[in-house]
Amino acid sequence: MTGLTYTDAMSGALDRLRSIGYEHGTMLVNHAPMAAEAMATLGYADDIATWVEDNLAHRRYKDLPTPRFPLSATDESDWRPALGDFDRVTDWWEMFDRELAEKPWQEVLNLWWPRLVSGMSGVMTHGVIRTAHAVRAIARAGESDNALYRKELAHGLGYWAARYSLSDAQAVDAELRRGTPGPARPEGAAYTALDELVADACGHYATVQTGHPVPLIHAITGPAAVRLVLPHLPADLQWTSYLAARHCSDGIRGYYSSSRGPATAPAAAVPREDQLIAEAVELGDEHAIKLAEVAVRHQALRPDDRYAAAANAATTRLRKFLSAHSFYD
Repeated sequence: MTGLTYTDAMSGALDRLRSIGYEHGTMLVNHAPMAAEAMATLGYADDIATWVEDNLAHRRYKDLPTPRFPLSATDESDWRPALGDFDRVTDWWEMFDRELAEKPWQEVLNLWWPRLVSGMSGVMTHGVIRTAHAVRAIARAGESDNALYRKELAHGLGYWAARYSLSDAQAVDAELRRGTPGPARPEGAAYTALDELVADACGHYATVQTGHPVPLIHAITGPAAVRLVLPHLPADLQWTSYLAARHCSDGIRGYYSSSRGPATAPAAAVPREDQLIAEAVELGDEHAIKLAEVAVRHQALRPDDRYAAAANAATTRLRKFLSAHSFYD
Protein backbone atom coordinates (compact mmCIF):
# COMPACT_ATOMS: atom_id res chain seq x y z
CA MET A 1 0.00 0.00 0.00
CA THR A 2 1.37 3.39 -0.98
CA GLY A 3 -1.05 5.44 1.07
CA LEU A 4 -1.92 7.83 -1.76
CA THR A 5 -4.12 10.78 -0.90
CA TYR A 6 -7.27 11.68 -2.78
CA THR A 7 -5.39 14.59 -4.38
CA ASP A 8 -2.40 12.52 -5.47
CA ALA A 9 -4.55 9.75 -6.94
CA MET A 10 -6.91 12.11 -8.74
CA SER A 11 -4.11 14.25 -10.13
CA GLY A 12 -2.46 11.15 -11.56
CA ALA A 13 -5.70 9.81 -13.00
CA LEU A 14 -6.78 13.09 -14.60
CA ASP A 15 -3.33 13.64 -16.06
CA ARG A 16 -3.41 10.16 -17.58
CA LEU A 17 -6.94 10.60 -18.94
CA ARG A 18 -6.83 14.19 -20.20
CA SER A 19 -6.33 13.28 -23.87
CA ILE A 20 -8.83 10.38 -23.89
CA GLY A 21 -11.99 10.85 -25.95
CA TYR A 22 -15.51 11.11 -24.59
CA GLU A 23 -16.93 7.93 -26.08
CA HIS A 24 -16.22 4.48 -27.43
CA GLY A 25 -18.24 2.20 -29.67
CA THR A 26 -21.62 3.62 -30.67
CA MET A 27 -22.24 6.44 -28.21
CA LEU A 28 -20.83 4.43 -25.30
CA VAL A 29 -19.48 6.82 -22.71
CA ASN A 30 -16.06 7.28 -21.13
CA HIS A 31 -16.70 6.75 -17.42
CA ALA A 32 -13.06 6.62 -16.35
CA PRO A 33 -12.75 10.10 -14.73
CA MET A 34 -16.04 9.60 -12.89
CA ALA A 35 -15.19 6.13 -11.62
CA ALA A 36 -11.71 7.25 -10.55
CA GLU A 37 -13.19 10.10 -8.52
CA ALA A 38 -15.73 7.74 -6.95
CA MET A 39 -12.94 5.32 -5.98
CA ALA A 40 -10.90 8.14 -4.46
CA THR A 41 -13.92 9.25 -2.45
CA LEU A 42 -14.53 5.69 -1.24
CA GLY A 43 -10.96 5.38 0.05
CA TYR A 44 -9.50 3.31 -2.80
CA ALA A 45 -6.96 5.88 -3.97
CA ASP A 46 -4.17 3.28 -4.11
CA ASP A 47 -6.11 1.22 -6.65
CA ILE A 48 -6.94 4.00 -9.09
CA ALA A 49 -3.81 3.97 -11.26
CA THR A 50 -4.10 0.23 -11.89
CA TRP A 51 -7.83 0.54 -12.52
CA VAL A 52 -7.28 3.36 -15.06
CA GLU A 53 -4.65 1.38 -16.99
CA ASP A 54 -6.90 -1.68 -17.06
CA ASN A 55 -9.81 0.44 -18.27
CA LEU A 56 -7.72 1.97 -21.05
CA ALA A 57 -6.53 -1.48 -22.09
CA HIS A 58 -10.09 -2.74 -22.48
CA ARG A 59 -11.81 0.30 -24.00
CA ARG A 60 -11.19 1.58 -27.52
CA TYR A 61 -11.85 5.23 -26.86
CA LYS A 62 -12.30 7.54 -29.79
CA ASP A 63 -9.98 10.47 -30.24
CA LEU A 64 -11.13 13.90 -29.16
CA PRO A 65 -12.87 15.47 -32.18
CA THR A 66 -11.03 18.18 -34.09
CA PRO A 67 -12.10 21.72 -33.18
CA ARG A 68 -14.22 23.48 -35.77
CA PHE A 69 -14.27 27.11 -34.67
CA PRO A 70 -14.31 28.82 -31.27
CA LEU A 71 -17.56 29.34 -29.41
CA SER A 72 -18.31 32.61 -27.66
CA ALA A 73 -19.57 32.27 -24.10
CA THR A 74 -20.97 35.81 -24.19
CA ASP A 75 -22.88 35.56 -27.48
CA GLU A 76 -26.03 33.47 -27.08
CA SER A 77 -26.66 33.55 -30.82
CA ASP A 78 -23.32 31.77 -31.19
CA TRP A 79 -23.46 29.09 -28.48
CA ARG A 80 -27.17 28.25 -28.40
CA PRO A 81 -27.32 26.73 -31.92
CA ALA A 82 -24.41 24.47 -30.91
CA LEU A 83 -26.32 22.86 -28.00
CA GLY A 84 -26.71 19.16 -28.64
CA ASP A 85 -24.21 19.18 -31.52
CA PHE A 86 -21.58 16.56 -30.70
CA ASP A 87 -19.49 17.64 -33.67
CA ARG A 88 -18.82 20.80 -31.63
CA VAL A 89 -17.81 19.01 -28.42
CA THR A 90 -14.18 20.15 -28.62
CA ASP A 91 -15.33 23.70 -29.30
CA TRP A 92 -17.50 23.45 -26.20
CA TRP A 93 -14.71 22.00 -24.07
CA GLU A 94 -12.24 24.66 -25.17
CA MET A 95 -14.75 27.42 -24.47
CA PHE A 96 -15.30 26.16 -20.92
CA ASP A 97 -11.56 25.72 -20.49
CA ARG A 98 -11.05 29.39 -21.33
CA GLU A 99 -13.89 30.48 -19.06
CA LEU A 100 -12.60 28.47 -16.11
CA ALA A 101 -9.08 29.82 -16.57
CA GLU A 102 -10.40 33.37 -16.28
CA LYS A 103 -13.21 33.13 -13.73
CA PRO A 104 -13.94 31.30 -10.47
CA TRP A 105 -15.40 27.88 -11.15
CA GLN A 106 -18.49 28.67 -9.07
CA GLU A 107 -19.27 31.64 -11.31
CA VAL A 108 -18.99 29.52 -14.46
CA LEU A 109 -21.09 26.72 -12.94
CA ASN A 110 -23.86 29.04 -11.78
CA LEU A 111 -24.02 30.75 -15.17
CA TRP A 112 -24.19 27.58 -17.24
CA TRP A 113 -26.10 25.21 -14.97
CA PRO A 114 -29.50 26.84 -15.68
CA ARG A 115 -28.66 26.93 -19.39
CA LEU A 116 -27.94 23.19 -19.47
CA VAL A 117 -30.09 21.61 -16.78
CA SER A 118 -33.25 21.20 -18.86
CA GLY A 119 -31.34 19.09 -21.39
CA MET A 120 -29.49 16.93 -18.87
CA SER A 121 -31.04 13.66 -20.12
CA GLY A 122 -28.75 13.50 -23.18
CA VAL A 123 -26.79 10.21 -23.38
CA MET A 124 -28.42 8.96 -20.19
CA THR A 125 -27.38 11.97 -18.04
CA HIS A 126 -23.64 11.30 -18.42
CA GLY A 127 -22.86 14.99 -18.96
CA VAL A 128 -24.32 16.06 -15.64
CA ILE A 129 -22.78 13.04 -13.88
CA ARG A 130 -19.28 13.84 -15.14
CA THR A 131 -19.82 17.49 -14.22
CA ALA A 132 -20.90 16.55 -10.70
CA HIS A 133 -17.82 14.41 -10.04
CA ALA A 134 -15.65 17.25 -11.31
CA VAL A 135 -17.44 19.73 -9.05
CA ARG A 136 -16.80 17.57 -6.00
CA ALA A 137 -13.12 17.26 -6.95
CA ILE A 138 -12.58 20.96 -7.54
CA ALA A 139 -14.51 21.94 -4.41
CA ARG A 140 -12.36 19.56 -2.39
CA ALA A 141 -9.21 21.09 -3.87
CA GLY A 142 -10.16 24.46 -2.43
CA GLU A 143 -7.54 27.13 -3.03
CA SER A 144 -4.81 24.69 -4.02
CA ASP A 145 -3.53 24.32 -7.58
CA ASN A 146 -6.52 22.81 -9.34
CA ALA A 147 -5.68 23.16 -13.03
CA LEU A 148 -6.41 19.49 -13.74
CA TYR A 149 -9.71 19.71 -11.89
CA ARG A 150 -10.69 22.84 -13.83
CA LYS A 151 -9.96 21.03 -17.09
CA GLU A 152 -12.03 18.06 -15.97
CA LEU A 153 -14.93 20.39 -15.12
CA ALA A 154 -14.54 21.93 -18.59
CA HIS A 155 -14.77 18.44 -20.08
CA GLY A 156 -17.87 17.64 -18.06
CA LEU A 157 -19.69 20.84 -19.00
CA GLY A 158 -18.52 20.58 -22.60
CA TYR A 159 -19.78 17.02 -22.98
CA TRP A 160 -23.07 17.97 -21.33
CA ALA A 161 -23.57 20.86 -23.75
CA ALA A 162 -22.63 18.77 -26.79
CA ARG A 163 -24.99 15.94 -25.82
CA TYR A 164 -27.72 18.30 -24.58
CA SER A 165 -31.17 16.80 -25.26
CA LEU A 166 -33.15 19.36 -27.22
CA SER A 167 -36.36 17.33 -27.11
CA ASP A 168 -36.30 16.71 -23.37
CA ALA A 169 -35.32 20.32 -22.75
CA GLN A 170 -38.55 21.43 -24.41
CA ALA A 171 -40.57 19.06 -22.20
CA VAL A 172 -38.81 20.15 -19.00
CA ASP A 173 -39.12 23.84 -19.86
CA ALA A 174 -42.84 23.37 -20.53
CA GLU A 175 -43.24 21.70 -17.14
CA LEU A 176 -41.38 24.53 -15.46
CA ARG A 177 -43.61 27.11 -17.13
CA ARG A 178 -46.72 25.27 -15.95
CA GLY A 179 -45.39 25.30 -12.40
CA THR A 180 -44.54 29.01 -12.30
CA PRO A 181 -44.92 30.74 -9.90
CA GLY A 182 -46.21 27.76 -7.93
CA PRO A 183 -46.66 27.47 -4.16
CA ALA A 184 -43.97 28.59 -1.78
CA ARG A 185 -41.67 25.73 -0.84
CA PRO A 186 -39.89 25.32 2.47
CA GLU A 187 -36.14 25.83 2.62
CA GLY A 188 -34.35 22.66 1.63
CA ALA A 189 -37.31 21.24 -0.29
CA ALA A 190 -35.15 20.33 -3.28
CA TYR A 191 -32.73 18.41 -1.04
CA THR A 192 -35.57 16.39 0.47
CA ALA A 193 -37.19 15.76 -2.90
CA LEU A 194 -33.94 14.59 -4.49
CA ASP A 195 -33.16 12.31 -1.55
CA GLU A 196 -36.59 10.72 -1.91
CA LEU A 197 -36.16 10.43 -5.69
CA VAL A 198 -32.81 8.66 -5.36
CA ALA A 199 -34.13 6.28 -2.69
CA ASP A 200 -37.20 5.45 -4.76
CA ALA A 201 -35.12 4.87 -7.90
CA CYS A 202 -32.83 2.57 -5.90
CA GLY A 203 -35.76 0.56 -4.61
CA HIS A 204 -37.14 0.35 -8.13
CA TYR A 205 -33.86 -0.92 -9.54
CA ALA A 206 -33.51 -3.55 -6.83
CA THR A 207 -36.95 -5.03 -7.47
CA VAL A 208 -37.55 -4.95 -11.24
CA GLN A 209 -36.31 -7.24 -13.96
CA THR A 210 -34.20 -5.68 -16.70
CA GLY A 211 -32.68 -7.08 -19.86
CA HIS A 212 -29.43 -5.11 -19.61
CA PRO A 213 -28.29 -4.21 -16.08
CA VAL A 214 -26.78 -0.83 -16.96
CA PRO A 215 -29.32 1.64 -18.42
CA LEU A 216 -31.69 1.70 -15.45
CA ILE A 217 -28.80 2.56 -13.13
CA HIS A 218 -28.85 6.07 -14.59
CA ALA A 219 -32.29 6.67 -13.15
CA ILE A 220 -30.36 6.69 -9.86
CA THR A 221 -26.99 8.19 -10.72
CA GLY A 222 -28.43 11.10 -12.73
CA PRO A 223 -30.48 12.51 -9.83
CA ALA A 224 -27.68 11.63 -7.39
CA ALA A 225 -25.32 13.77 -9.48
CA VAL A 226 -27.71 16.71 -9.25
CA ARG A 227 -27.95 16.17 -5.49
CA LEU A 228 -24.15 16.25 -5.27
CA VAL A 229 -24.01 19.68 -6.93
CA LEU A 230 -27.02 21.18 -5.14
CA PRO A 231 -25.01 22.75 -2.25
CA HIS A 232 -23.01 24.73 -4.83
CA LEU A 233 -26.09 26.19 -6.53
CA PRO A 234 -28.10 29.26 -5.52
CA ALA A 235 -31.48 28.55 -3.97
CA ASP A 236 -33.42 29.72 -7.02
CA LEU A 237 -31.86 26.96 -9.17
CA GLN A 238 -32.39 24.07 -6.78
CA TRP A 239 -36.05 23.21 -7.36
CA THR A 240 -35.64 23.55 -11.12
CA SER A 241 -32.75 21.11 -10.88
CA TYR A 242 -34.88 18.62 -8.96
CA LEU A 243 -37.66 18.82 -11.57
CA ALA A 244 -35.20 18.19 -14.40
CA ALA A 245 -33.69 15.25 -12.51
CA ARG A 246 -37.12 13.78 -11.82
CA HIS A 247 -38.08 14.09 -15.49
CA CYS A 248 -34.94 12.18 -16.48
CA SER A 249 -35.32 9.49 -13.84
CA ASP A 250 -38.98 8.91 -14.66
CA GLY A 251 -38.19 8.71 -18.35
CA ILE A 252 -35.40 6.17 -17.88
CA ARG A 253 -37.49 4.06 -15.54
CA GLY A 254 -40.46 4.13 -17.87
CA TYR A 255 -38.40 3.08 -20.88
CA TYR A 256 -36.10 0.44 -19.41
CA SER A 257 -38.22 -1.28 -16.75
CA SER A 258 -39.98 -4.49 -17.68
CA SER A 259 -41.99 -4.23 -14.48
CA ARG A 260 -44.18 -1.38 -13.31
CA GLY A 261 -45.66 -0.27 -10.04
CA PRO A 262 -44.31 0.93 -6.68
CA ALA A 263 -40.82 -0.24 -5.83
CA THR A 264 -40.07 -1.69 -2.42
CA ALA A 265 -36.81 -2.80 -0.88
CA PRO A 266 -36.20 -6.55 -1.26
CA ALA A 267 -36.28 -8.63 1.88
CA ALA A 268 -33.00 -10.42 1.16
CA ALA A 269 -30.00 -9.36 3.24
CA VAL A 270 -27.35 -7.25 1.52
CA PRO A 271 -23.63 -6.99 2.30
CA ARG A 272 -22.23 -4.55 4.82
CA GLU A 273 -21.17 -1.20 3.42
CA ASP A 274 -17.47 -2.01 3.36
CA GLN A 275 -18.13 -5.34 1.64
CA LEU A 276 -20.48 -3.66 -0.83
CA ILE A 277 -17.75 -1.23 -1.86
CA ALA A 278 -15.05 -3.89 -1.97
CA GLU A 279 -17.12 -6.14 -4.25
CA ALA A 280 -17.82 -3.28 -6.67
CA VAL A 281 -14.16 -2.28 -6.82
CA GLU A 282 -13.06 -5.90 -7.22
CA LEU A 283 -15.47 -6.31 -10.13
CA GLY A 284 -13.95 -3.19 -11.62
CA ASP A 285 -17.08 -2.10 -13.42
CA GLU A 286 -17.57 1.65 -13.72
CA HIS A 287 -21.30 1.52 -13.01
CA ALA A 288 -20.96 -0.78 -10.03
CA ILE A 289 -18.31 1.50 -8.51
CA LYS A 290 -20.30 4.69 -9.09
CA LEU A 291 -23.52 3.19 -7.74
CA ALA A 292 -21.72 1.90 -4.64
CA GLU A 293 -20.46 5.44 -4.03
CA VAL A 294 -23.99 6.81 -4.42
CA ALA A 295 -25.28 4.21 -1.93
CA VAL A 296 -22.65 5.14 0.66
CA ARG A 297 -23.13 8.88 0.16
CA HIS A 298 -26.91 8.79 0.41
CA GLN A 299 -26.90 6.38 3.33
CA ALA A 300 -24.96 9.04 5.24
CA LEU A 301 -27.49 11.69 4.21
CA ARG A 302 -30.69 9.77 4.92
CA PRO A 303 -30.39 6.11 5.95
CA ASP A 304 -32.46 3.77 3.81
CA ASP A 305 -31.98 0.08 3.00
CA ARG A 306 -32.83 0.67 -0.66
CA TYR A 307 -29.45 2.26 -1.48
CA ALA A 308 -27.45 -0.83 -0.57
CA ALA A 309 -30.07 -3.09 -2.14
CA ALA A 310 -29.66 -1.33 -5.49
CA ALA A 311 -25.86 -1.33 -5.36
CA ASN A 312 -25.78 -5.01 -4.43
CA ALA A 313 -28.25 -5.87 -7.20
CA ALA A 314 -26.19 -3.93 -9.75
CA THR A 315 -22.91 -5.61 -8.82
CA THR A 316 -24.55 -9.04 -8.86
CA ARG A 317 -26.23 -8.48 -12.22
CA LEU A 318 -23.14 -6.93 -13.77
CA ARG A 319 -20.96 -9.81 -12.61
CA LYS A 320 -23.26 -12.23 -14.44
CA PHE A 321 -23.49 -9.96 -17.47
CA LEU A 322 -19.73 -9.52 -17.76
CA SER A 323 -19.19 -13.26 -17.71
CA ALA A 324 -21.08 -13.44 -21.00
CA HIS A 325 -20.09 -10.16 -22.70
CA SER A 326 -16.72 -8.69 -23.60
CA PHE A 327 -17.59 -5.01 -23.40
CA TYR A 328 -20.51 -2.64 -22.86
CA ASP A 329 -21.24 0.90 -21.70
